[in-house]
Amino acid sequence: MSQKINPIGIRVGTFLPWKSRWFSDDKTFKDNLIEDIRIRKALMERLKLAGITSVEIERLPKSMVIVMTVSRPGVVIGRGGTGIEDVKKFVLEEISKVRGKKIKDLKIDLRVNEVKNPELSAHLVASRIVGELERRMPSRRVVTRVMERVMQSGALGVKIVLGGRVDGAEISRVEKFKTGSVPSQTLRADIDYASVPALLKRGYVGVKVWIHKKPEE
Repeated sequence: MSQKINPIGIRVGTFLPWKSRWFSDDKTFKDNLIEDIRIRKALMERLKLAGITSVEIERLPKSMVIVMTVSRPGVVIGRGGTGIEDVKKFVLEEISKVRGKKIKDLKIDLRVNEVKNPELSAHLVASRIVGELERRMPSRRVVTRVMERVMQSGALGVKIVLGGRVDGAEISRVEKFKTGSVPSQTLRADIDYASVPALLKRGYVGVKVWIHKKPEE
């Protein structure tokens, strides 16, 4: 595996499960794929404050199971489960937009999983870096502090790459930071990866995070 291959994508189907799990014929495949993309994108934006890291979708003949992994489940569930009902209505609205008609008979089962250790989630770490960069904090100080917290949480290694007009530089550049072990060839290694863009005053800065976790016993 070279640096150009997504560490998650190359492990899907062998060591990691698919994010979308369903079967379809040629006629409905395109519509189902577009629905999954729209649902995943909408939920990632709506539940950003809940610390959402991933959305998995399973389709059955007359129902849909959506598994959301978040760092703060209480924000999603709400008081007495009212938050879950709001999310269900939101998902039905997104599906209705794609299909061009109102959907009523589709049963949606929402499941919420909690992130065990937020400091070892690449998406949450990348989002934290983006938030601090957008508040105009020095990139080197931000990345150094984040890497220390990740290593203290039990990671075997962490690598962070910033690309763009870092710290408002006139010419874009790529800065790489690494500590510990982050193998790029070992497929059995538990590598969590995320890429999140930061919209700064002078343009976008891409933030990529690799976290090498200890194998679960």
